[in-house]
Amino acid sequence: MSNQNHLFLVDGSGYIFRAYYALPSLYRKRDGLPTGAVNGFCNMLYKLIEDANAKIKPSHIAVIFDSARETFRNEIYDEYKANRGEPPEDLIPQFKIIKESVKAFGIQSIELKGFEADDIIATYATQASKKNWKVSIVSSDKDLMQVVSKNINLLDTMKNKTIGPDEVYEKFGVTPDKVIDVQALAGDSSDNIPGAPGIGIKTAADLINQFGDLEKLLKNFGEIKQVKRKASIQDNINQIKISKELVTLRNDVKDIPTLEELEKKEVSISKLVPFLVDLELNKLSERIIKKNPEINIK
Repeated sequence: MSNQNHLFLVDGSGYIFRAYYALPSLYRKRDGLPTGAVNGFCNMLYKLIEDANAKIKPSHIAVIFDSARETFRNEIYDEYKANRGEPPEDLIPQFKIIKESVKAFGIQSIELKGFEADDIIATYATQASKKNWKVSIVSSDKDLMQVVSKNINLLDTMKNKTIGPDEVYEKFGVTPDKVIDVQALAGDSSDNIPGAPGIGIKTAADLINQFGDLEKLLKNFGEIKQVKRKASIQDNINQIKISKELVTLRNDVKDIPTLEELEKKEVSISKLVPFLVDLELNKLSERIIKKNPEINIK
């Protein structure tokens, strides 16, 4: 067995929405408080920890959340994610409870105003990789593929799939370090990232592979043979540069706990179960008690 540290970074915001849309309004407390997303989130987190303990045995773990809608990217481009609606009304009161649930599991819950969860994840992943730790990012977010390397992979638990450098190449047609160049050209309508009109992922990858990187492409776009393609680059150079700023994850976020502070602790069943019982999440609490009969639950 390897003594190498292994960091687990969970995309908490992604987990929340996945949990909510799986069980949108099926669970409520007797007092009417909606708990569908809380229930789904806690079940997924418990399963993740159990599976990880059985296979990977992470040494460090954290759950990372988006802090607010506005981040430094809105200062660069005020239309960034402006197309996103407000969260569903019955999900809003569950955000706070979900973050409390992470602490009940004995795991660090981390967010920072002005930054997205992805920036914090990229920061921790970069720091850990420099120390030659293994890093597993629990997320299916394509924006995180830019940080994938020999030490860093993504775990898509819904598809039971590990995403490493080969899988990134399969999706984007470039190596992970060039993903931001492709995204800057292709844009992303879901995040309101403009890119170059008429250029999709495949064309963007072809151009980046042809010229080497985005900077060389923007300097030498006159060599592009296709007229429409060339015009799209020429007419949107500033927009493409802004798009690259938007898609590039920060890996130098300050004012967050240190890597060492993310050291994994044993789940305190005697604290977790009362938390779940108070939320009337009886199926999960009963399952945990059944698996841990030796624990005295008051």
